Amino acid sequence: MDDTLSLTVNTLFAGIMLGGFFAATALGVTIAFGMLNIVNIAHPAFVLLGAYLAILLNRWLSMDPFVAGLALAPLFFLAGYAVYRIYYLCFERSGQDALRGLVFFFGLLFLIEAFLIVAFGVDYQSVHASYTDEILRWGSLAVPLRILVPFGVSLAMIVLLRQFLKRTFFGRAVMAVAQDPVALRLMGTSPTGIKSCALGLATATAAISGAMLVVIQPIQPALGREYIGMVFAVCILGGMGSLYGALAGAVILGIAETTTATFFGPSWAPATAFGLLLLTLAFRPSGLFSR
Repeated sequence: MDDTLSLTVNTLFAGIMLGGFFAATALGVTIAFGMLNIVNIAHPAFVLLGAYLAILLNRWLSMDPFVAGLALAPLFFLAGYAVYRIYYLCFERSGQDALRGLVFFFGLLFLIEAFLIVAFGVDYQSVHASYTDEILRWGSLAVPLRILVPFGVSLAMIVLLRQFLKRTFFGRAVMAVAQDPVALRLMGTSPTGIKSCALGLATATAAISGAMLVVIQPIQPALGREYIGMVFAVCILGGMGSLYGALAGAVILGIAETTTATFFGPSWAPATAFGLLLLTLAFRPSGLFSR
């Protein structure tokens, strides 16, 4: 295999693996924004918080980052539940959830970032696991386990979450709450309670996504802001509220970013997410795989 073809194959494969991580990171936004109509712009900050806590558990208890992410998920669920209750009492209940609610989540984003700076400093930090330095090779194809393992975890999380939302009453209520809250009340279910638990579930995914992030790359407190555009691009590109659509959109975005970085330079890669987002909004506003 010649060098150009080998480079192309490795770039495409890396893009697919990176897309799996993008999908996991955007899961919380897909639930909050796509299903609940809550513009939780602070979600990437929760992902970064999960990454730092996974580092602590790895250093103190020698815990695998993904096990740490699972252990932290209940705590993040409670945090997301509490965030929605504050959001509801202060903004949504009075009908001020549009602009003021967005400012609330912006403030939460910077509050978490400031806490991380005070607690951990501004230097890059990383985590060590048995697979972070391993590379699988098939001919000219080289696959670092630090992106292959997160890809597998991401697929498992998306499939399990999709089945949970599809097959349980709570899941169907989550998918219906933004469309017809009156019907939920007539069934004896509180839309506020459903939204509280749903945002808790969305935030719980950030703990596992944070573990993926710190396995893939070193982190620093301001990194979360770099993922804001990406997670919303994935959510809109895949179709609002579609988990499998988010996965497909994330893979498309991952391939586009790695291809752009490889053949046109890494400085162009961040523009890819916004370029694809603008094209999607122009030609298919409902997304490629809208539910």
